[in-house]
Amino acid sequence: MHKYLKAVGFSKIKKRGEMNEIIRDVVRNYDEKTTVENHSEGVFAEFSKNYGCDCGITVCGLYDEDNRFHVEYYFPFFRGTGITTQENVIVERHADKESFAGACDDLRIGITLIFYLQNAAEYMLEDYKDHVHAGSHPLTLSGLASEGKILFPVQKDKEAVKVEKEMSQNRTNLIAAAREGDEDAMESLTMEDMDTYSMISQRIVTDDVFTIVDSYFMPHGIECDQYNVMGEILDCMTFQNTLTGEEICQMTIDSNDMIFDVCINRNDLLGEPQVGRRFKGIIWLQGQLHY
Repeated sequence: MHKYLKAVGFSKIKKRGEMNEIIRDVVRNYDEKTTVENHSEGVFAEFSKNYGCDCGITVCGLYDEDNRFHVEYYFPFFRGTGITTQENVIVERHADKESFAGACDDLRIGITLIFYLQNAAEYMLEDYKDHVHAGSHPLTLSGLASEGKILFPVQKDKEAVKVEKEMSQNRTNLIAAAREGDEDAMESLTMEDMDTYSMISQRIVTDDVFTIVDSYFMPHGIECDQYNVMGEILDCMTFQNTLTGEEICQMTIDSNDMIFDVCINRNDLLGEPQVGRRFKGIIWLQGQLHY
């Protein structure tokens, strides 16, 4: 069973037979279907069915010579809104199956973001046309959360918010310059990190760590596309899975100035989500490239 099925409302599925019923439902009653006819092993097909608001199950596989479909793999998906980044994205195929991982360097986060590509069939079609390398393509990131908590916001005045935004922009500019080999920028970043460490060392004696750190985005565990994130909730909504009736919560969060959407089963979320509060949780990062 896929670990993140519960994030889209399938937490009660425990047996392979139950999952096979849903896979058959997706293939028979799909909302979207994309086929790649010039695939080396036959006709590759990708079926997607929504069981809620922009979330559901995707099933991928191959048609044989007798036009029979063989399931290769499936995964739960959640398609976010808006454009998260327009940085260059590198896409590589996974070793064990016809699925893909993407990576991009976003200066706002300061690390290489690695995500699971949702629209594999569309990417393969563009790759055959040799369009995937024709400049950068807009990317929409989203996250499926296995667990999460709601935290109260950190109280700030308008001047503090303005100063924080300016510092964040200056840091982004320094990282960009450092990537180009600017030694002064590297030195400035090092000094800034030392000042931050000194400030945290002094405040941690009296303040809670989540008062000092109000937002973060960092890798979690061994798998490279899972992250531990915390960010301010900009928007939130709840709805029910159309098949199971389980309640699902979707939130738009701002983490390290990067805005993206997160989907989580309401039973896995501790606290009441509201605009202005913070979400903290572990997510499986997915991405959709727009061609």
